[in-house]
Amino acid sequence: MKFVIVGFGRSGCGPHGSSTARGTISLSSTPTQRRSKRAEKEGFDVYQGDGDDESLLEAAGITDADAIGALTGDLNVNFAACMIGKHHGARTVLRIDADYRAEIYEKYASEVDEIIYPEQLGAAGAKTALLGGDFDVLSAITESLSVATVDVPEGSSVIGKRVVEIELPGDARVYAHGRHGQSLSIPLPQTTVEAGDSLAVMTRPAAIDDVRQHIGA
Repeated sequence: MKFVIVGFGRSGCGPHGSSTARGTISLSSTPTQRRSKRAEKEGFDVYQGDGDDESLLEAAGITDADAIGALTGDLNVNFAACMIGKHHGARTVLRIDADYRAEIYEKYASEVDEIIYPEQLGAAGAKTALLGGDFDVLSAITESLSVATVDVPEGSSVIGKRVVEIELPGDARVYAHGRHGQSLSIPLPQTTVEAGDSLAVMTRPAAIDDVRQHIGA
């Protein structure tokens, strides 16, 4: 598979693009000069410039890419890059910051395939979104973590809580959320848990049973 990662933006290199790229097969990105050499040394194709420059994205391979991850800190750049990717038939993954209001999320959600919050989910969320929500890709990131899907029963202590506020035993974290049997996806900051929802939890394999018990499953 081939991905185009617009991961460094105009305001400087951030960690999200480079971390995601380590798990991909092919990378084209638009970093600043300081980190472009490091990415090249790691074996990636690097293209410098603005992430919303169509000619640059075409040079980077957007015309035959499977997906584009627009992960800069500039929402306008990210959206423009996604629209260019959409035009060429690529799956589109848009980064927005966690403090954006619901109406801003909804404005962009209908135009792209996936919206992510790197502050909450990190590079693993970006990679999973690029691959279409296949949680099996996590095994390529680390062998020390597992992902389990847990259904929330009636009477669970997590019902009514925002997904981002759920505290689980040890270092377990909620990775994604599905409403009443729907597909799992990255939750909005204000998304609350209801009985019958599904939670994808990332934790150490030995802690899965403790997590299930905590949720009441």
